[in-house]
Amino acid sequence: MEVTVIGAGLAGSECAWQLAQRGIDVILREMKPEKKTPAHTTDQFAELCCSNSLRSDQLENAVGLLKEELRRMGSLILSCADATRVEAGGALAVDRHGFAALVTERIQNHPRIRVVPGEVTALPEQGEVVVASGPLTSDALAQELQKLLGADSDLHFYDAAAPLVSAESVDMDKAWFGSRYDRGTADYVNCPMTEEEYDAFWQALTTAQEAEVHGFEDKMVFEGCMPVEVMARRGHDTLCYGPLKPRGLKDPRTGKEPYAVVQLRRDNAAGTVYNLVGFQTHLRFPEQRRVFSMIPALHDAEFLRYGVMHRNTFLNSPRLLDRYYRLKSRPEISFAGQMTGVEGYVESAASGFLVGVETARRLTGRPPINFPQETAVGALALYVSNPAATAFQPMNINFGIIPPLDHRVKGKRNKNAELSQRSLAIIDALKEEVLA
Repeated sequence: MEVTVIGAGLAGSECAWQLAQRGIDVILREMKPEKKTPAHTTDQFAELCCSNSLRSDQLENAVGLLKEELRRMGSLILSCADATRVEAGGALAVDRHGFAALVTERIQNHPRIRVVPGEVTALPEQGEVVVASGPLTSDALAQELQKLLGADSDLHFYDAAAPLVSAESVDMDKAWFGSRYDRGTADYVNCPMTEEEYDAFWQALTTAQEAEVHGFEDKMVFEGCMPVEVMARRGHDTLCYGPLKPRGLKDPRTGKEPYAVVQLRRDNAAGTVYNLVGFQTHLRFPEQRRVFSMIPALHDAEFLRYGVMHRNTFLNSPRLLDRYYRLKSRPEISFAGQMTGVEGYVESAASGFLVGVETARRLTGRPPINFPQETAVGALALYVSNPAATAFQPMNINFGIIPPLDHRVKGKRNKNAELSQRSLAIIDALKEEVLA
């Protein structure tokens, strides 16, 4: 039994390791050092090109829960991260080069993993394959995937997503539910601003610092999907005739239309996550928090995902993949990492972990492990493969996609801590079977 894994980033490395640890021979294809993306600078595997932080390590944070689940189930990535961590308060930060070197060393020294360098331009015609080539998949491989997946694949090449906030963090004393002209159901949360509030917001938005433009990005994407800050610079009231248009939105507290209204639209079926309508942006993440928190109803908003606008090859996974990240039409082909629509380093590792475990179990005649939605690993896989999704966008793990508790808990941190304890109890019950 042999599996080809394409890509030695965090997802591919984790997947290869889990397969090998379960007695499966792996051919790991990695185009470095022969070819690099513009975002990578070393020849090492699992290169962290954006940040040396793997984000919060606290169980009151969903990514902290995801990391703890992976730790308990024998993750290569978490083992190497813990071995190379540096002090960063409540975050898991690592020595980037030490971390990548350790992952590379363990992969290269595993007796069941054979690393084959060089760009992959076509999938193997036979055998099990895991595609973990990342958001900067080479043009040649992307074209081959488009042929494989067909005209309905929705293989995206740019990600222009608005920020997401948790519903419970919106100050409803400063907002109301309603639709324009009261048509249909009250599907939007409307966040009004006075002229003075809008003026301060506009001034901050038009002078905020944008993210660095990397060489691999196509600046022309802005012509087709204009960032909110670019729109604002076209004139003081441009936004008031666009995404912040107040027409038909009467504030029930005043009976009048506000000067401007930011609308939030439900982003998941449970109504726990909302996106800022029309707020695709290229601002730096700290600037997004600073400026968008000036919207009165969002003064204490919890941002589950910041707006992004960059090249990002990802699949319409709800249409194409099952809960094990397998291609529905050809289950011998799986995908892992950011191209599945999981956003972030830890989430990518989690997808690679699940693909590795389930592929090994299938090849050795064992049934899959059904990680429930109450676990972070399961919630992420079920989000990515949910066929009810209508406008799929990549997402980080967050408590909004994990089912709520069956009882009330006072305080958000306490509630999140209980959600984590519930999840870890499930993982502990499954751990022996997972590690078998």
